Amino acid sequence: MIVTGLSDTATPTTPLTGALGDSADRPDGMPKVTGDFAFSSDLHAEGMLWGRTLRSPHAAARIRSIDTSRATAMAGVHAVLLAEDVPGSPTYGMEHRDQPVFASDVVRYHGEPVAAVAADHPELAVRALAAIEVDYEPLIPLADADAAITAPPIHPDGNVFRHIPLRHGDPDGVDTSDLVTVEGTYEVGMQDQAFLGPESGMAIPDGDGGVDLWISTQWLHVDRDQVADCLGLPRGKVRLALAGVGGAFGGREDVSLQIHACLLALATGRPVKMLYSREESFYGHVHRHPARLWYRHHATRDGDLVKVEARVLLDGGAYASSSTAVIANATCFAAGPYRIPHAAIDGWAVRTNNPPCGAMRGFGAVQTCFAHEAQMDRLAEALDMDPVALRLRNALATGDTLLTGQVITGTAPVKEVIEAAMAHPLPPVHSGDDPPQLLPGGTGMTSTADHVRRGVGMAVGFKNLMFSEGFDDHSTAAVTLELDANGHPVATAQCAAAEVGQGFHTLALQILRSELGVQQVMLGPTDTSIGSAGSTSASRQTWMSGGAVQLACHAVRDELFARASARWDIPTAGARRRMLALRDGEVVEVDGARRIPLADLLADGPIRMIREHHHPPTEPLDANGQGNAHVSFAFAAHRAVVDVDPDLGLLRVVQVTTGQDVGRVLNPRAVVGQIEGGIAQGVGLAIMEEVLVHDGLVRNPSFTDYLIPTMLDMPEVLATVIEQPEPGAPFGAKGVGEPPTISSTPAVVAAIRDATGAALIRVPVRPQDIALPSMASGSASAPADGAEAR
Repeated sequence: MIVTGLSDTATPTTPLTGALGDSADRPDGMPKVTGDFAFSSDLHAEGMLWGRTLRSPHAAARIRSIDTSRATAMAGVHAVLLAEDVPGSPTYGMEHRDQPVFASDVVRYHGEPVAAVAADHPELAVRALAAIEVDYEPLIPLADADAAITAPPIHPDGNVFRHIPLRHGDPDGVDTSDLVTVEGTYEVGMQDQAFLGPESGMAIPDGDGGVDLWISTQWLHVDRDQVADCLGLPRGKVRLALAGVGGAFGGREDVSLQIHACLLALATGRPVKMLYSREESFYGHVHRHPARLWYRHHATRDGDLVKVEARVLLDGGAYASSSTAVIANATCFAAGPYRIPHAAIDGWAVRTNNPPCGAMRGFGAVQTCFAHEAQMDRLAEALDMDPVALRLRNALATGDTLLTGQVITGTAPVKEVIEAAMAHPLPPVHSGDDPPQLLPGGTGMTSTADHVRRGVGMAVGFKNLMFSEGFDDHSTAAVTLELDANGHPVATAQCAAAEVGQGFHTLALQILRSELGVQQVMLGPTDTSIGSAGSTSASRQTWMSGGAVQLACHAVRDELFARASARWDIPTAGARRRMLALRDGEVVEVDGARRIPLADLLADGPIRMIREHHHPPTEPLDANGQGNAHVSFAFAAHRAVVDVDPDLGLLRVVQVTTGQDVGRVLNPRAVVGQIEGGIAQGVGLAIMEEVLVHDGLVRNPSFTDYLIPTMLDMPEVLATVIEQPEPGAPFGAKGVGEPPTISSTPAVVAAIRDATGAALIRVPVRPQDIALPSMASGSASAPADGAEAR
């Protein structure tokens, strides 16, 4: 049965498969499992060249000169390009165009592009890069984010990307003399998105001055606009198509090789393929902002939060990327999903000579969640109160006011997600008969059961969905309904939403089946031949592009009704309108009097409709960080169980349970996949993942030295989803990709604290953070460094 927007309660006779609510198969699932899926790194064109990028070995340096004569003279080298060869805008950037296509006078971070070459063979391209002579004058890098606020500017745009002084209630007027106060400082390391498919793409000149680019990206249209501006071409002369993407997590939202590949293709008149190595990938995309955070919480002795003070400092690295949006999230959600009447929070995002940072899953909320949840545990201890009870007592609900002054009008099941996460059974404790591989240290068999201590911790987090602060957020989709060669209806959806593994293509097909009632569904090309779908980020594509596909389906349906009404000569509007419905491949009158198969109506010709979906407008934050800046919010809670060998500093995350607010489940299997994947990245940040940077230089640009969780590191995951349909959301669904990452990290760290007593004010937690306090104290009850309570 297909609901038409008019009344329809009939029972279907031929149930669809793969509709909304089903665990529909991914169209790319089987090809990826069998190795038949074409990733962007598999692109090939006859006569293609290979492009490579020369990058700065310094975090800060002045360029005295560049000599390309040896590289240019090499046989098989077809182009060597510098900043002076960029015909259009010399700079680019997703929000602020402050990043040079090629550095010309100074370099501002380790790995900044200086030149690009195109050659017959990738190894020849590498030799050509080695033949380019760059005379650098190294400078002392500005590597400290605190110092950057007042240091001499390292860029004409200054060192402060954004400062948000959020003031809520009357923070200066609160009498704190009789309140319980806890204070702490925290740090979050630089995490990498660690997608498995490194950056790659191919640019092909069209012979008429334009260029086509196949690229793995998260936002085709913003890429196109930046490429066209730097090439000095009208946007219609630059066409982008999505190539197979091997993961993204925010790391493909910024331009990497797009401009370089197109420049080389136009310079040589031949297709140019670029493919980063794993090491170059670490230099070639943004990372999660490292953060320093200071907090002071005040509460009544009954446990009611009264006031929070905080300073949030994000290191944005050399160029702006999305730092202004990330610090907005960090500031708006700095105190967590709790009712707090008074707040004074200062959020800073600054420029340094460290690697550029930008979007990554849960951006901004991940950093602050680690701090505010540690504070909640400290406050519970100071109050001699159960930490879960403290959180439940202060949990936000619909109708409550955020720190930004915005009233929550949608669903806010904070208590429900907490209770769901805590309701799962705890794993059994170790017995002497357990295999030693289940202990910390795994197959190394370095721990013994009598040295292992178990800890349990929990945390809660939330974040906005979609783009905020007045951004013109929209998505475009086209739906075509036509007859196939056998005369059967087939529906096709076209949308520029980047499928990066999150499952939008699967969802689009589900929407077609549910809204139009046809089993045969297809996807059109994902490219810039249609309007923008916005970025695949900020948990927005289910709402935005799913909504656009739904609107286009409704327009197709209305045209079907119009054709049926014309045949029956009946009105479909006004007091005499007739109620029509789509049902089992037919247009029917709701009273069942007449029906027409879709195939008959489509004999008049195919139907193609294009629609654009916008979410309700938002507004920028004002000078005090106040305003209705966000559309909707998603909440999640996590409980972690961790086994720790405090003497060796080894640990094993045994179990993570969660309760997550999802609005409505549209594909149960996909939701579970997002929850498991997000928790994996949360566990990674908690105990192992960090880009190590010293004086601006990246020390571990490889998967040998940058560790990510493997299957052996993953804990048991038990999930309960809270279904409370979100008003105004297409299908009532919320994006589900980011919440699993936000509060899983602090839950794991809280469990380690519970097992060891160590303060653990920084993530990722290192073995020495556990073992050294234990050695110093002679027990696992080390004092909580950095914590104050009174």
